[in-house]
Amino acid sequence: MKHTLLAFLLLTSGILFAQHTIEAAEGFTHDIGIMVSMLEDLKVRITEQVQDLSQSETDFEFDGKANSIGALTMHLVATEAYYQIETLEGRQLTAEEQKIFGIGGELNDTSKKQLKEKPIQYYLDLWNKVREKTLTGLKTKDDAWFASDIDEGINYHWAWYHVLEHSANHMGQIALVKNRFPN
Repeated sequence: MKHTLLAFLLLTSGILFAQHTIEAAEGFTHDIGIMVSMLEDLKVRITEQVQDLSQSETDFEFDGKANSIGALTMHLVATEAYYQIETLEGRQLTAEEQKIFGIGGELNDTSKKQLKEKPIQYYLDLWNKVREKTLTGLKTKDDAWFASDIDEGINYHWAWYHVLEHSANHMGQIALVKNRFPN
């Protein structure tokens, strides 16, 4: 059963992974380390999907309602930056941060026009900077903080789970856009 499941996962994903288990990342408390491990896995998988895209592929929209891979990647960066600042620093975006991340937070006609003509590496470099700051911040927290409430019925664990699921959802959209590239 184990080998059949692994073969299915590898064949359907089209991506080979060095690690096939979820374990707490070193330097973090247990529960936060598990989340970090999953966040890092998704980031690696998304990066592998997009890192070699040409400019036309990065900006490609298959119809008027679709988002480009550049816009989707910037949206992931902006979402993580927002949650990082709100949950780890306990504040809102500054005016300067809003200039950088605000356009990526919304996927709309305005962002579609502005998130063009930047190489995919621009978005990946920005994501690397945001992730580095996220990891530094999460290292200062513990599992009691992670389980504590931000607001009634919402804890920090759920907030970071939302960042995780958000990335997974957009990873699927990125794959869809790639499947629609003109031959």
